[in-house]
Amino acid sequence: MEVTFDKEHLLKFVQTTMPFGKYKGRLLIDLPDEYLVWFSQKGFPQGQLGRLLEELAEIKLNGLEFLFKDLR
Repeated sequence: MEVTFDKEHLLKFVQTTMPFGKYKGRLLIDLPDEYLVWFSQKGFPQGQLGRLLEELAEIKLNGLEFLFKDLR
């Protein structure tokens, strides 16, 4: 999977809220790591949300959260 690091794409993680589930209303960047791991085991949702969650899981797994430092 290719992860894009342009600012506009990264802004989606700090501006998009989770639309359903236990963490409904929470910004994607603020989702717990355990929740992303759960999705990686059970399957990510279809569409853009699923792609964002999968990318976010990869970003966090690889310790790249510093990319969001100036975007919050």
